[in-house]
Amino acid sequence: MTSVDRWQLPDGIEEVLPGQAVPVEDLRRRLLDLFRAWGYELVIPPLVEFTDSLLIGLGEDLELLTFRLTDQLSGRPMGVRADITPQVARIDAHSLGREGVCRLCYAGSVLHTRPKSLMASRSPIQLGAELYGDDSLAADVEIIRLMLATLDAAQLPAAYTLDLGHVGIYKAVLDAAQLDAEREARVFDCLQRKSRPDLREALAGVEAGCADAILSLVDMHGDESVLARAREQFETFAPAALPVLDALQDIAEDLRRQRPQLSIYFDLAELRSYHYHTGVVFAAYVSGHGQALANGGRYNGVGEVFGRARPATGFATDLKAMLSLLPAGAPAAGAISMPDSDDPALVTEVARLRGAGEIVINCLSSDPDSRCDRELVEEDGQWVLRSLAP
Repeated sequence: MTSVDRWQLPDGIEEVLPGQAVPVEDLRRRLLDLFRAWGYELVIPPLVEFTDSLLIGLGEDLELLTFRLTDQLSGRPMGVRADITPQVARIDAHSLGREGVCRLCYAGSVLHTRPKSLMASRSPIQLGAELYGDDSLAADVEIIRLMLATLDAAQLPAAYTLDLGHVGIYKAVLDAAQLDAEREARVFDCLQRKSRPDLREALAGVEAGCADAILSLVDMHGDESVLARAREQFETFAPAALPVLDALQDIAEDLRRQRPQLSIYFDLAELRSYHYHTGVVFAAYVSGHGQALANGGRYNGVGEVFGRARPATGFATDLKAMLSLLPAGAPAAGAISMPDSDDPALVTEVARLRGAGEIVINCLSSDPDSRCDRELVEEDGQWVLRSLAP
């Protein structure tokens, strides 16, 4: 390996240098302060856990994203977290064990074996909030409102669209269709890709009315008129879908009471994390960013493996992706150079300046740090600020 090779990082793994680290940290603090103001308590889960708790109940996708290793103390398999959500579910169900509603939030790095999309990082900084212990639409609305408030607090320059769906619609249609397991798996794959030709082929030999109902899911996306079309389509074939459509309608109306101009896009065949989510699913899309910037949904019952099946809903976003959409910030304010001295008056003045938010850098040589635009100099027994010549 050459000396050049030694400096290379794996594809999709980035270091965050000072020019980006400061805005990332500022954004993290701002958003965690927002969560705190909404009543969400901060938790800091560990970077690694045993896989029998880290990977339970969240589907095969998470298993494929997780780096695995063996604990040298116990010999048990461990994983580096690829998603903080299951860790927070464990904390709610087992570590805290509270009754009633519990609101938790978090921020931390995760690691993926492969990028989720073409340009995605394999080391996102995941930030999110989870609400446990309430199975009502009001809880779903609260989490969606918090997600939208998160985008507002980040001061994104572009408008965003809320994508709304519900896994109960697909489930109602497939339950009515009564397909065998192999055919249902093919239908699921085709609907995920929204491939009408492949879906039509997968439904070959299925009764015409049943096939038409499933095929209609491909086009069940758009504005609020989609809900009316779905009611008409499924009223007879899959009546179990009707209460779900009503729930989506109620959520949209609740959101628009506070945000009349909110752009909502309904996607009734949104199957993202279908084997994990149990109810409403949602995502926020921003102009100029191909992937969802934030997403979430209801995932009741995940805590069951930890001894308590709890209603749960939540969302997450990636601080790195969010920062990439923000305009470059103003240049950092200059710093102050101080001489390398133990003069008590100097020490007192430096403490005062640092307490006021100034950056004061000890000068270890004849040349001040390049960031400094002022310096502390002694005049008539007093330490005063003077501008440094450019």
